[in-house]
Amino acid sequence: LCHAVASRFTGHALPIRAIRAHLARGGVIAYATESCYGLGCDPMNARAVARILQLKGRPRSKGLILIGSEPAQFTPYLADPPGSWSEYWPGPVTLLLPSGRRCPRGLTGRHRKLAVRVTAHPDATGLFHALGMALVSTSANRAGQVMLRSAAACHKAFGTRVKVLPGRIGTRRRPSTIVDPANGGVIRV
Repeated sequence: LCHAVASRFTGHALPIRAIRAHLARGGVIAYATESCYGLGCDPMNARAVARILQLKGRPRSKGLILIGSEPAQFTPYLADPPGSWSEYWPGPVTLLLPSGRRCPRGLTGRHRKLAVRVTAHPDATGLFHALGMALVSTSANRAGQVMLRSAAACHKAFGTRVKVLPGRIGTRRRPSTIVDPANGGVIRV
């Protein structure tokens, strides 16, 4: 895989080997998404997932979202292959899909479904493609507080506890829409 991937917006080269090593050690990153900066980690690393929940002040019971650059990146976490879901992805729509037996409970919380999204944000897509994996993704803010929209705001909020990647958020002003395709229900608009 790539050693570095260039951010389309900032021109900075992101050191993929260093990011991959940071994630493997249970590290948390902050990166630009469609509407805000997100906090991310390796979904299979329980210690890293716990760190994100602690940083956000988010209850474990709520579960978390995984985002990636292609549906196949969610296969290890789902009961069935995710399919293309071309009517939803790529874009700011999160789907609730049945979690598989290997899916860590820290990702689903009290639910039986896992929230997954294929992003259309070019920097995030490039990052996930270069890493070859989906990441946990949740807005980079304490629960109930305003979303962080810049690398500088993330540095101020988290200091050295989070590796902040340069980037620029997309133009969307709201979090992703959440849909349960099994019943067509829209959970969040």
